[in-house]
Amino acid sequence: MTSAPPPDPDSDRPEPEPSSGEGLLDAITPVPYDPALDPVAGIPPESVIETKPSRAGRDLKAAIGVGVGLGVLVIGTLLVNKVSFLVLVMAAVALGVWEIRGALRQAAVEAPLLPPVLGTVAMLWAAYVGGPAALTVAWALTAAATVVWRAFGKPEGAARDVLGGVFAGTYPPFLAGFAALLLAADDGVARIFAFLIITVCSDVGGYAAGVLYGRHPMAPTISPKKSWEGFAGSVLLCVVAGSLTVQFFLDRPWPIGVALGVGVAAVGTVGDLMESLIKRDLGVKDMSNILPGHGGIMDRLDSLIVVAPVAWVVLTLLAPAT
Repeated sequence: MTSAPPPDPDSDRPEPEPSSGEGLLDAITPVPYDPALDPVAGIPPESVIETKPSRAGRDLKAAIGVGVGLGVLVIGTLLVNKVSFLVLVMAAVALGVWEIRGALRQAAVEAPLLPPVLGTVAMLWAAYVGGPAALTVAWALTAAATVVWRAFGKPEGAARDVLGGVFAGTYPPFLAGFAALLLAADDGVARIFAFLIITVCSDVGGYAAGVLYGRHPMAPTISPKKSWEGFAGSVLLCVVAGSLTVQFFLDRPWPIGVALGVGVAAVGTVGDLMESLIKRDLGVKDMSNILPGHGGIMDRLDSLIVVAPVAWVVLTLLAPAT
């Protein structure tokens, strides 16, 4: 005689409401994970890298087109002036906060939205005009505002909702604040270019090497297609890009670029895995579908926001602005 299965602790959580329509709000709704559409679902972890069908895992034409468009937008705002680029970052990170809040709702976490969004603007501006101390103060005020905002709601689930709101106000905006610190330097535009180029090279190097040579999974239970060969390609391309950008953009010795490239590759990979872990726990495939071929804004920012503190620390210590 078999015993009845234990009750599901999450059974009392409300199901997420399905989206309707085709507007912007639907585009930033998290895309649920569907094992039936996953070519590696059910495959043993040690064999997943050997699978041949759809190893790219995305619509390459759409991904390239959107990537080029984003690149033009970023370069254009940087060449106009620093503030225009900062405003672009504010908008992107605020949308990322919205995506995270929507993803958290899949786990019945009703995180406050307004305090983290307003805190995004405050943190990035504070970092740009006031430095690291101002960034920290703005983050603390954002966390406090999140607690106060949620205090006016029902007591049920308050702790969970507050933690979700603090997470949404920390993960993208506080980390992105270090990009604002980079931008604030006298040669801030050159530093941002170096930071962006090296981070993009981390993704490109890891993707290309993983598709061509990937055989050994790095973290099969979190991101089955990420391989050690891909990581090696990421490090190699980051080192080359770091050496060149630091030498020609910042006029500093190339070994500084090597150190920066290794740090970016390592931390960028951790950022990818971290967001993959969050998405798997929340049961979503992409944070949204606002960027064809890429997913959501956070699916593109995941590496950048965790790399920004590393880039700021390395360049501040080894290549201080003169």
